[in-house]
Amino acid sequence: MKVIFSHGKESGPWGSKITQLANEAKTLGFSVDSIDYSDIVSPDERVSILNHYLENETQAYILVGSSMGGYVSLVAAKTSKPIAVFLLAPALFMPDYQHQTYTTQVKNINIIHGWSDEIIPVEHSIKYAQQAKCALHLIAGDHRLNTSIEQVKTLFKAFLLSLKK
Repeated sequence: MKVIFSHGKESGPWGSKITQLANEAKTLGFSVDSIDYSDIVSPDERVSILNHYLENETQAYILVGSSMGGYVSLVAAKTSKPIAVFLLAPALFMPDYQHQTYTTQVKNINIIHGWSDEIIPVEHSIKYAQQAKCALHLIAGDHRLNTSIEQVKTLFKAFLLSLKK
C-alpha cells in the first residue's frame, strides 16, 4: 500500500510534518510519495495534477493532505479510488475554491484540526465531519500543528494500522 501526500499552499513536498508522517508510514511497511505543487497557486490545478498522477498508480493508496493539500486530496478522492483519506487542517469551504461540496465513496476518512487554527476555521472541519460522518480529532494546536506533532503522529499511526487489518 502507498501513502500519497499533498502539501499545503506555503509548504513543500517534504516539509517537516510530511517527512515525519512519511517516516511513520515507512516504519509500518507503506511506500510513500509526496507530490510537489510548489509552483502551483490554484488548488484546482493541484487537483488536476494529483488526478493525473493517480491515473498511473498501480498500488492501493491512501491520500493524505495538509491544508490546501487536504482540499486537493478530498476533491481528487471524488473521482479516484483511494482506500482512505487522512486530512490535516483541510482547507474546506474556502470562499475562492471551486468545490464547495465534497462527495466521495471513501468510507475511511479521518481529520485532525487544531483548536487554535488561525488560517482555516475549525468549524469547517466540524461541518465536513458532520456531513461525512467521519472521524474528527480536535486537538491543541494552530494551523501548522507543529506543537502537537507527536499527537498527530500517534493518530496517523493508529489510522494506518487500522487499514492493515
